[in-house]
Amino acid sequence: MANDQHSKNSQPSGISRRDWMRWSASSVAAAVAVGSQAVGSQTAEAAKDQETQGKTEPVAKNNRIKQSLVNWCYNKAWPDVDEYCNVAVRLGCQSIELIDPKHWPTLKKHGLTCAISGSHGFQTGFNNRDEWDECLARLRERIRQCKEFGVKSVITFTGMANGLSKEDGAKNCVEGLKKIAGDAEKNDVTVCLEMLNTRDDSHPMKGHPGYQGDHCDYCIDILKEVGSSHVKLLFDIYHVQIMDGDVIRRIREHKDWLGHIHTAGNPGRAELDDVQEINYPAVMKALLDVGYTGYVGQEFIPTRDPWGGLAEAVALCDV
Repeated sequence: MANDQHSKNSQPSGISRRDWMRWSASSVAAAVAVGSQAVGSQTAEAAKDQETQGKTEPVAKNNRIKQSLVNWCYNKAWPDVDEYCNVAVRLGCQSIELIDPKHWPTLKKHGLTCAISGSHGFQTGFNNRDEWDECLARLRERIRQCKEFGVKSVITFTGMANGLSKEDGAKNCVEGLKKIAGDAEKNDVTVCLEMLNTRDDSHPMKGHPGYQGDHCDYCIDILKEVGSSHVKLLFDIYHVQIMDGDVIRRIREHKDWLGHIHTAGNPGRAELDDVQEINYPAVMKALLDVGYTGYVGQEFIPTRDPWGGLAEAVALCDV
C-alpha cells in the first residue's frame, strides 16, 4: 500500500501524472460542483490542504459507507490491475467488484476485496427453466471460489422475459433460486438478485428492455418466497429510480432484503454530479439509518476524467 506522505507535488502510486495533475488542478471545482452539501466544502478544503502540503490522503474519510469500484465501468481507464488497485486505495474504496477471480489475489495484495462476484450474464436467468443448468453450474462454481477467497456475495438475474408472463417467470425464479440457496447458506455466500430497468433503450448498459425483474417489489416478492437469509436483492439505486422511484422509502421497507447496492446518476448512468436527480447523500444516510453494513458499488459510466468523477462520487457518498 502506498505511503500517505509524499514529497511536494508528487502523485499517488498507480495514478498517472496526467490524471493526478488534472485532479490537483480541478479538485476544488469538482468539490464545489457537488452543490451546497457540506461534504462539498469539506472536500474542497481537504483538496487545498493536500495540494499545499503534498499529502495524498484517501478521498473517503468517514468510511461509514463501504465503497467499491465496479470493474466494467473503469477497467478501460486503468487496464493494469495493480494500477487500478492503487486508484481504489487512493480513493478510500475497499473493493473492486465484478472482476475476474483470477485477479482476486492482486486485490488482496493491495488490501482490497471483491465485494460481489460475477456469475452468469443478465440475459440468462432463473425465470427460464431451460437456463437453470447454466445458472446453477456457474453460481456453484463462483460460490466455491468465493468461499475459498473470502468473497461474501455473488450476483444473479431473473433473465429476459422471452414471452413468459410475470407470474410464470416469478414462479420459475422461486423454484430455481431455492436450488442454489442451500449452497449459498452452507458456504456463507449471499446470492444477490439484481433488478434492472427496462425503460432506457439508448445504450446496452443503461437499460435492459425485455428483462423480467424490472420492478423492485416484483424481485422482493420472489425473494420472500425463496425465504433464505442468503438470497437477497442487489438494490441498484439508478435502476430503482427509473422504474419505481421513492428510493428512500423502498430502502426502509426492504431493509432486511438489501444484499448489495449500486449507484449511478440519473438520467444517463453517468457521474453523481449536480446535473442528475438523485440526492445521494440522503440515500446513503438512509442506508445507515436502516443498519445497512454491506458495500456500495460505484457503477456509473464515466463521461469525463474518470479519476475526477470517481473522487467526486466517493466524497459525495462518504457521509
